[in-house]
Amino acid sequence: MQRRDVLKGFTAAMGSALITQQGWARGLEQSAPPIAVPIRGYVRKNSKLMQPVRITLPSARAGAEVVVKIDGEEHDRRKLASADQAFEIFVEPVSKPQRTRVSLTIDGVEHAAEIERKPVRQMKVYVLPHSHHDLGYTDLQAAVEEKQINNIVQGIELARKTSEYPEGSRFVWNLEVLWGADLFMKRRSASDRTALIDAIKKGWIALNGSYANELTGLCRPEELVELFRFGTQLGKACGVPVRSAMMSDVPGFSWGTVTAMAQAGIRYFSAAPNYFDRIGTFMVEWQDKPFWWVSPSGKERILFWVPWTGYAMSHVMKLGDEWVDKYQDRMDEVGFPYDISCIRWSGHGDNAVPDPELSPWIKRWNETYEWPKFHISSTETAFSAFEKAYGDKLPEHRGDLTPYWEDGAASSALETAMSRNAAERITQAAALAAAFHPESYAPDKYNEAWRNVLLYSEHTWGAYCSVSDSENPFTLKQWAVKRAFAVDAAKDADTLLADALGSGSTTTSAAEVDVYNATSWSRSEVVLLTKEQSHAGDHVENAHGQAVPSQRLASGELALWVESIAPYTKRRFRLSSKKPARPAHAVSVRGDVLENEKLRVKLHPDTGDIVELMQHGDAANLVDTKNGAANQFLFMAGNDTERLGHSGKATITVEDPGPLVATVLIRTTAPSCNGLTRRVRLVAGMDFVALENTVDKQRAALNPNPGKGGQGGEFAQRGSKESIQFGFPMQVPDGKMTLDVPLAVMQPEVDQLSGSCKNWLPVGRWVDLSSQVRGVTWATLDAPLLEVGGITATMLGSQKNPAVWRKHIEATQTFYSWVMNNHWGTNYRAYQQGPVTFRYALRPHRGNSSSETERFATGLTQPLIAAPASGSASASEPMLHVSPQEVLVQSLKPSDDGKAWIVRLFCSSGEKQQATLTWADRAHAGKTWISNLSEETVQAVDASIPIYGWQLVTIRVERNV
Repeated sequence: MQRRDVLKGFTAAMGSALITQQGWARGLEQSAPPIAVPIRGYVRKNSKLMQPVRITLPSARAGAEVVVKIDGEEHDRRKLASADQAFEIFVEPVSKPQRTRVSLTIDGVEHAAEIERKPVRQMKVYVLPHSHHDLGYTDLQAAVEEKQINNIVQGIELARKTSEYPEGSRFVWNLEVLWGADLFMKRRSASDRTALIDAIKKGWIALNGSYANELTGLCRPEELVELFRFGTQLGKACGVPVRSAMMSDVPGFSWGTVTAMAQAGIRYFSAAPNYFDRIGTFMVEWQDKPFWWVSPSGKERILFWVPWTGYAMSHVMKLGDEWVDKYQDRMDEVGFPYDISCIRWSGHGDNAVPDPELSPWIKRWNETYEWPKFHISSTETAFSAFEKAYGDKLPEHRGDLTPYWEDGAASSALETAMSRNAAERITQAAALAAAFHPESYAPDKYNEAWRNVLLYSEHTWGAYCSVSDSENPFTLKQWAVKRAFAVDAAKDADTLLADALGSGSTTTSAAEVDVYNATSWSRSEVVLLTKEQSHAGDHVENAHGQAVPSQRLASGELALWVESIAPYTKRRFRLSSKKPARPAHAVSVRGDVLENEKLRVKLHPDTGDIVELMQHGDAANLVDTKNGAANQFLFMAGNDTERLGHSGKATITVEDPGPLVATVLIRTTAPSCNGLTRRVRLVAGMDFVALENTVDKQRAALNPNPGKGGQGGEFAQRGSKESIQFGFPMQVPDGKMTLDVPLAVMQPEVDQLSGSCKNWLPVGRWVDLSSQVRGVTWATLDAPLLEVGGITATMLGSQKNPAVWRKHIEATQTFYSWVMNNHWGTNYRAYQQGPVTFRYALRPHRGNSSSETERFATGLTQPLIAAPASGSASASEPMLHVSPQEVLVQSLKPSDDGKAWIVRLFCSSGEKQQATLTWADRAHAGKTWISNLSEETVQAVDASIPIYGWQLVTIRVERNV
């Protein structure tokens, strides 16, 4: 089953032009062709542009005389040399639509028709052939992989066959995304690989820089950068810089996509979403409206362009004169002001083969008609021609194009959390490898780990029948492959971390552990040792023999306090059976109140929800109890926001009483769950409260008639839909809401471009509510979706009407972590079951510091790491120190060639800074360069590196070894 079959009967919302596939087909299948049809093209006759009108005779005989009149005036008279029933006449062009009467007389019998002649656009239309890469959906992933590998072979062959065609009609095969090319280079023979590289150098095969059609809102910061890194590597191997990217099907992109593309040297972005379903107003706002999309820092921009019908034009239209007419109708309708345009041509269905009819058709058209011209090309060729002609006239827009389809990731919440956390651990592993065991850094292993993370965030989640026929082996097999990306990413991350820490090297004592800091700032916090790591006892001493606070927890873990561990260093601790040391200021639990020297947290005794969060010295309660309570469980059946389900009566017990760690356990019943377990934890000396919510989910009801109705049927669209969220109504007088997205910070509504999704928003690590006096930061480790201001994620099944989507987000301080749903009717999962844990933290603070917020949330997602002691016990100086504090190291790694350090700096404030890198002697740091994703030397810099607010800068520092 092909997706073009799925599209049948759906109305295509293309601005105000509405076309259905059946309606198009009816226009092509008339039993009797009209006697006169104007061709929407110009030909040159006697040095003059004329418009053809195709005359089709209802009957004819050789020798018959035919007289054609235009508006009563004789225009053409001829005797038929044969019984051919069609010929063309040529009329003067018109400057506006004009109704014209055409009559023809054959053997004294008159036939007449009225036609509409329209102006012909003297424009060049660039046509970008490609295949839409769905990794699954209509076929098993393994079969799709082979299809896309074979498509490269066929693309090369079509380019070879048409290489002598006139310019513009020679075939070019755009690699929409690059996972297929990656597999080609891994699986095919040496001669095939050489043939591909040669075709890329010739321009027969065009590279586009994205690895996959990604749900960018799900990406962790370094994951978003990695999305474009393979493209730079392949381009470098071929000697062809990659300056363009395509993404298809997905509507909307996180703002940091611009930043990541700029790091890869990408200037042009052809975005071609699904043109009708669950896309909100994205296509209404941006179809055929090219613009410069400006990065959060304001220092980079990319040319962003969405073509008519997204990537699906060849799915719903056929090459021919009528298509040329309809395309110009569209350009006229929207007032397209340019003489250059581009369209996608993705064959017939998803994962389609290259269309062999395209080049011959364009060759015939261009040889026949002078205007419009069609030109097969790469993305870069089309966009660079457009930029040359109009680049200085295009508008600039700065903001988030908040994406829509990320909501489906909450249909597999467990695996989504696994992939998110794996991405963070891979980043940590690379930094620790650089700091401690650079010889362990194996680029191929890291590339494979990132590939698994990227392919989990890729937009194809499962089969077309994943909801209507969820237990079909076809569905189950596709989900098994998709799930394996998350599982394998987690395994890869653990292996890379073990390698980076030198696991397997001689350990001095089973009673000793090392604690590592993989971030670029000094940290003081609690570290949890497993039972296995801490079997030697509960008493902990540092390398100087000084006791540090520790506590055995109810889980069997041992909590120990680590004070001021410097960036990229480790600390050694020895465990013994002596009595554990207490902190100077103990945390306490009294009834439903947890308190340390900084915070007071109060729970509702009946629900376990948080009703009070206060800083000592500030009487303000940061929880808005008029609108509920914080960490409140909410269940929505279908889209009924009026009858939300709540958790039941709470049983509250103290798990850990202090003095270092206080943990309260809250058990309740909950709708559609076997149970709900929440933990609220406060640590002595820490300025935040940690939350851990475990939902033991019951399976949603399955389709009682498996497969019946398909993805458009009633069950798939409305049956057994449900969602779970945790509410956080907060209050900070005069506070404004900002949230973290990968490589950017944005305010809902204020920083969202037109066409953005506002029913839900992807979130990276945190949401902050701040005034100049006080604020509160909410951090999320596992769940990537928010509803802002209310329960607004109510869009079930297919949603083709742009008008039903949320238009605005009003100022608010209430938000919901949307953790689970099965709202889609296809692709995503119909149900999930079993325990899934969602971790959060709430941190009250004074003032308003975005860099402080970024360090706090990143520290939670990249915690200090404990491992069996190995190597030297001495506390080494930091390998790298970066100042000022507003400049954070997003990633640190050895270069792939082993000759340098690669440092990615992120300015976590809105102001320009001068970054200084100070290296320890052991780093053997040499010359410093501005670099890129290819890790090349771009520009030499000195000790002070300018970096603008929210800018990402990649640095290469040579190793003098």
